[in-house]
Amino acid sequence: MIPKLFKMIKGKEITKQQLLKDIISGIIVAIIALPLSIALAISSGVSPEKGLITAIFAGFIISFLGGSKVQIGGPTGAFVIIIYSIIQQYGLNGLITASIMAGIILVVMGLLKFGSLIKYIPQTITVGFTSGIAITLLSTQIKDFFGLKIDKVPAEFIPKWQSYISNMNTLNIWTLVIGIICVLIIVFWPKVNKTIPGSLIALIVATLMVKFLNLPVETIGDRFQELSSAIPMPVMPSMSISTINQLFAPAMTIAILAGLESLLSAVVADGMIGDTHDSNMELVAQGLGNIVSGLFGGIPATGAIARTAANVKNGGKSPISGMVHAITLLIIMLALMPIAKLIPMTSLAAILAIVSYNMSEWRTFKSLLKAPKSDLFVLLVTFFCTIIFDLVVAIGFGMIMTMFLFMKRVSETTAIRDLVDEEVFDDDVLDMLKKSDGKISVYQVDGPLFFGIVQDFLIKVNSVKPSTEVLILDMRHSYAIDASAINALKKIVDYCKKHKIKLLITHVQKQPMHVLGNMGIADIIGDENIYETKREAIEIASSYISKIRNFMSGVS
Repeated sequence: MIPKLFKMIKGKEITKQQLLKDIISGIIVAIIALPLSIALAISSGVSPEKGLITAIFAGFIISFLGGSKVQIGGPTGAFVIIIYSIIQQYGLNGLITASIMAGIILVVMGLLKFGSLIKYIPQTITVGFTSGIAITLLSTQIKDFFGLKIDKVPAEFIPKWQSYISNMNTLNIWTLVIGIICVLIIVFWPKVNKTIPGSLIALIVATLMVKFLNLPVETIGDRFQELSSAIPMPVMPSMSISTINQLFAPAMTIAILAGLESLLSAVVADGMIGDTHDSNMELVAQGLGNIVSGLFGGIPATGAIARTAANVKNGGKSPISGMVHAITLLIIMLALMPIAKLIPMTSLAAILAIVSYNMSEWRTFKSLLKAPKSDLFVLLVTFFCTIIFDLVVAIGFGMIMTMFLFMKRVSETTAIRDLVDEEVFDDDVLDMLKKSDGKISVYQVDGPLFFGIVQDFLIKVNSVKPSTEVLILDMRHSYAIDASAINALKKIVDYCKKHKIKLLITHVQKQPMHVLGNMGIADIIGDENIYETKREAIEIASSYISKIRNFMSGVS
């Protein structure tokens, strides 16, 4: 686990030409991040400088120590609802404590090498909660976009919209006009210039219009009387066992979301630059970034997909671009923070409305509506649970349903075949089976033998013909077995002993053989009854039956 920056320096991958490109890209990304950081902070329920502090400190740490070459860290839209809810319930000190706890959880996850677990989260869940977050983020911007006069907007989705509808008569037409102008600028500005972000142009145009036309539109200065451009000293919040217990669930929510979003962003970045990120190092960096952000009074941070993509498109190829982005934001904050008071709130709402649209993945969502019904069900449940409840509930429900559906699909692909009825053998073996006069039964397990198939397995094997004297169980295609299947095998052994049936097993694969040995079933069955091939087992079974016949004829 070595940060990408250190690997690149050691491998002499950063040339002078690339260094210049990284610096330029970092400055451009900082300009993109500036309005976003301010807007996301305000929407989260904290003052504007908190967003910049987060982008500066967490952004620098994530790039400096991260496992991705081009990841840009900072506040993102996915956190807005979570942060807002935590602040309403636990206050700013509670948010800072939860952020630091989440950082510690992320570091532990990285050290335990949980980074690879992202591959077990299906697309239906990631698209479901991402689209749900986009809807909830958009819903938080209605008040500022329309200029509604609401003292306290409810945190829950449905009460929030009820509040909007009941207060729609307080709409400020000038606020709405400025907001629409900002949306149009952001949408169409890339046709004019793709280097300078449209969100910055919209911010400047809206600020100038409101200032010089003296429009009755709420600004940052109207809502936040004091805006600090000073860098705060790090402060450790007061923690107690009761506080940690209360904030563990919110901290886990932040950690899960930060981990998922950062690793998804890193995967997207890998595809753009043809590289492979270190997921565990990335989790550690994300954790340290959140700890430092919390100590300086910032909000939770993670890898930002849009800013990371902008970094790559502008020539960034090393973590230096992310570090330059953080330093540039620091300079801007120290020099220009007082001017931020003039920014209209509706322009920030317009920026986040576009962010919501971009993160909604509506095209992917639409295509998944044609997926199998089980996948569609997971998608919709995750989506609506994210909107109505929260992310942890959504992911929890989604993963539980996905696991059950997966087990159902696997159990449906595992078959217990009666090979004697199917007559799959060559003529010599068929002749031996015919001579046994139905006293040899051969079953083959096609697929993993686990708890989901155990009952079908027992029913099939227990239905052997009464005349059976030898039962052969072929495990050629069973590459995995679990404790439930071992218990079923014990029952089959007992069944065979009770009915005086000789049990033979063939083609036992590596993992099942290891489990059979560890749990003592191999000893119960007997090594002499475990064979490499079915043919060998059938020959032994045929010989065994012949001996019994000869013995019985001698007795008679």
